[in-house]
Amino acid sequence: MSKDYSALKENFIQKIIDQDREDNKYGGRVHTRFPPEPNGYIHIGSAKAILINYGLALANDGKFNLRFDDTDPTKEEEEFVESIKEDIKWLGADWENRLFFASDYFEQMYQCAVQLIKKDKAFVCDLSQEEIREYRGTLTRPGQESPYRNRSIEENLDLFARMRAGEFPTGARVLRAKIDMSSPNMNMRDPVIFRIQQAPHFRTGDKWVIYPMYDYAHPLSDAFEGITHSLCSLEFEDNRPLYNWFLENLDFSEPPQQIEFARLNISHTVMSKRKLRRLVEGGYVDGWDDPRMPTICGLRRRGYTPEAIWDFCDRSGVAKTNSLISIAQLEHCIRQDLNWRAPRMMAVLKPLKVIIENYPEGKTEYLETEINPEQPELGHRSIPFSRELYIEQDDFREDPPKKFFRLAPGREIRLKGAYYIQCVDYKKDPNTGEITELRCTYDPETRGGWSRDGRKVKGTAHWVSAAQARPAEVRIYNHLFERENPEEEGDFLDHLNPNSLEILSDCLVEPALAESKPGDRFQFLRKGYFNRDPGSEKLVFNRIVSLRDTWARMQKKK
Repeated sequence: MSKDYSALKENFIQKIIDQDREDNKYGGRVHTRFPPEPNGYIHIGSAKAILINYGLALANDGKFNLRFDDTDPTKEEEEFVESIKEDIKWLGADWENRLFFASDYFEQMYQCAVQLIKKDKAFVCDLSQEEIREYRGTLTRPGQESPYRNRSIEENLDLFARMRAGEFPTGARVLRAKIDMSSPNMNMRDPVIFRIQQAPHFRTGDKWVIYPMYDYAHPLSDAFEGITHSLCSLEFEDNRPLYNWFLENLDFSEPPQQIEFARLNISHTVMSKRKLRRLVEGGYVDGWDDPRMPTICGLRRRGYTPEAIWDFCDRSGVAKTNSLISIAQLEHCIRQDLNWRAPRMMAVLKPLKVIIENYPEGKTEYLETEINPEQPELGHRSIPFSRELYIEQDDFREDPPKKFFRLAPGREIRLKGAYYIQCVDYKKDPNTGEITELRCTYDPETRGGWSRDGRKVKGTAHWVSAAQARPAEVRIYNHLFERENPEEEGDFLDHLNPNSLEILSDCLVEPALAESKPGDRFQFLRKGYFNRDPGSEKLVFNRIVSLRDTWARMQKKK
């Protein structure tokens, strides 16, 4: 995907890069990376991190790596690796031939740990996980040194080698850095850097039974790869002193420079991978690619485009402080994109039968209407018109309220691209009172939806011809959470929107839609933008977004 990344030069990270290049730091190189953990599917917050890392590399003639920080064999799977690669490619980022894994460096990380032990900067600790947590102290109370902290270098080397050899069970011992148990930064209180996990790794199999902790593997992987600017979200700010401690004590000559930026937070959803996993595993959504999820695969299935996601990330900026961005801004970006690219089609979501009494029985004519008024060069398409049609139930009122300009007894409206029709009679279900059928007449002099005698009507309705219409299912997706910030109070699951999905199974669509392919996007006139569901073999359409753009109207009011 071709994209101009020049806008990324207007942010605080670029200013740091500019100064580094002026000082010939790293020899003027710029080398970034995106380092996901393969323990879930990436989300739109990850898309912003990709944009920043990939975009800044391209904007500065640099390089971009994709590296999986695969240090926890109990939570990571090949499935997540492949999904992340697919999502990044779909977004348009290109790591070329620079695909790496933290597991590529396990031996180097082990040898670095041996180096720390030899410098008396690391020790083997026998405390349990609960005891380590207790000894660690609190924000107001300093930690307490482990009784195993002063083991000799020789004993630590021996025990660490035996840990690697698999002599001890899972959780029996850990290797900890020897830093400062009284540090105000909790990350510096002798953190664990290797632990025993008697579990196979999806890449290395049973080769290893000890695995590095993320906070140890992450900065070392950056250093091994020659990363210059290690761009992280703000939650890693307190980890930076620890990362720097590892790199300094391991004598890296040009350690990467960590720079933190604000993570992307969007209203009416959650961005924590742990919480997204709870939604999936608890059955609150239909998998990671549920169109209500903020995952990239979920947004893709819903019908979002890479261009709209990049536009949204661009608009959100590169900031130093966290904030909550309205989901309406994301919806605005996809509307703008699809308004230009999506063909216009007609679909009746809640059908009401219309019989045109003065139209010849058995006749079908084909009317021309534009494919997309934003792209007149695309021309027109043909739609069938016949005596029996369907319109939306909401487009008729037996007793219309004030300012209701659609069909009612004796009232005339325009059928989009077709004719004026007037309601002359209607039928009701005697038991429910529901309107079941309308009887109308049409004016043959209004072909194309325009009156030759100059008379005007206020209402326009979309429609489908009964004989040629195709049955379809339409899924109306709304915000997953009722609360703007579901993490603000209580359990986020308490704020799930019970009406986040409405399934309409009796819809009728114009026949051309039966020839569409999964993933094709359309504007259903007056109903919104829709995507043919890639996950269904049937004719199913997911609503991407409604036509109403609240964010754009909010911007105009400012």
